Amino acid sequence: MKVNLFGNKRVWLITAMIILLAGCNQTTENVEENDKIRVVSTNTIIANLTDEIGGENITNISLLKAGTDPHVYEPVPQDSIELEKADLILYNGYNLEPNIIKLINSSGVTGQSLAVAEQVKPLDFEYEGQKKPDPHVWGNVQNTIIMVESIRDKLIEIDPENEAIFQQNSEQFIAELKELDSWIKNQIATIPVNQRQLITSHDAFQYYASAYGLEIPGTLIGISTEEQPSAQTVKNLVEIIRNTGVKAIFAETTINPTLINTVAQEAGVNIAEGKLYSDSLGVKGGEADTYIKMLTTNTNSIVTALGKSE
Repeated sequence: MKVNLFGNKRVWLITAMIILLAGCNQTTENVEENDKIRVVSTNTIIANLTDEIGGENITNISLLKAGTDPHVYEPVPQDSIELEKADLILYNGYNLEPNIIKLINSSGVTGQSLAVAEQVKPLDFEYEGQKKPDPHVWGNVQNTIIMVESIRDKLIEIDPENEAIFQQNSEQFIAELKELDSWIKNQIATIPVNQRQLITSHDAFQYYASAYGLEIPGTLIGISTEEQPSAQTVKNLVEIIRNTGVKAIFAETTINPTLINTVAQEAGVNIAEGKLYSDSLGVKGGEADTYIKMLTTNTNSIVTALGKSE
């Protein structure tokens, strides 16, 4: 049998070149990926803001997944690994994610960190006789603009080569946020003044209400979802609802709705059809998978439920 050695050599050479080129491409991709600063965001809201600014020029990991409550989240071993690998850790602060903050302080973190919400002057709430800062600052879009500027500045500090990109992305995003802020004000203004009362599962909408002209007569639980409402608390909220004549009360996506449903039944009031997103964005591809879509969805739900004619 005649063997074509030259042909075999050609096949071998071509195969070797393909393998070599593939290896080069893979190495190039790895180098490019390694050149990006590695950011860890502790919750979905901060992760989205950071993605809008950094885009493809950063690697951004969100520790919490959509629908996860940061107040009660218990870290897993992988979280420690991600924090230790990070060039920058962005967390909310004001004790929104207490167990993650403890982990950041106790693990072998070598990168920089920034408490993003703590760049905003907080509204206070009273707990056990002491005033504490409310962590839900993003309810006011003007506060979110401050958060975006803080994230942008920190990214530029760590990665000055991409300053122009971070500046451009943040400017475009801030313009969209300003439009959102105006739109919310106009939408809430369509609700009759005597019906602008917001009652929710937990006290996460103080900033939103203050910025856009709503009142919060009461909530089922306080700032943190760790709290367990007593029978007296439930009774008091039922009385508030009856006395104020609110048209509807709201469940939230990250909180079991059983108790707020009980309150609605006892008070003889409707639960709004749309649940509110408070401490987390919605699932990817859903109605609230970005910060802007979350505030838009919440506003639409509030206007629909409270703005109905008598």
